Amino acid sequence: MAQGAKEAARVKAHAELQALAARGVRLAGCAFPTILFVKGTPSEAEAQGADPLSGEDGAALFKAISALGYAPEDWAGCLGVLDDGRAMPPELLALTIATLSPLTVVATDEAARSLLAETLAADLVELADLSEALLEPGLVVRVAGLRVMALGEFAAALSDPAKKQLMWARLKRLPPLAEPY
Repeated sequence: MAQGAKEAARVKAHAELQALAARGVRLAGCAFPTILFVKGTPSEAEAQGADPLSGEDGAALFKAISALGYAPEDWAGCLGVLDDGRAMPPELLALTIATLSPLTVVATDEAARSLLAETLAADLVELADLSEALLEPGLVVRVAGLRVMALGEFAAALSDPAKKQLMWARLKRLPPLAEPY
């Protein structure tokens, strides 16, 4: 890609991310991730303004995806709550997903699963398997050109060794789709 085209792409991406931020979207991580984590219920620190997934749950997620072979720049995190505390509307999550263009989207809790299900509802109703259409935790669902999974209550599972192992087993179903380049 020519230098001018690269600069134009960088400027465009920056403008799109700024537009999301102006609408209250709370993001952390890479601008073009291969995996996007959506957290519906912020921790106390996140509710006070800390970056999404900057706590123990984020550290555990990043450790897990690193063990699966994702590069450090392969992830992004998004809160399902806007910077003013309101719930993110489904159409804004759809715009966020379209802007970031991940290959995989993971809901880290029930609130995120519900938001993601509402965001993708038009495509989910076309699925023959009801469990997939409901985004039941642990299933890898292919919809709207994405791999989608609801993990369940990831943050809460960290304090229980058996539930923590269940989360790891679910995450292992989402290996990177391509070799890093």
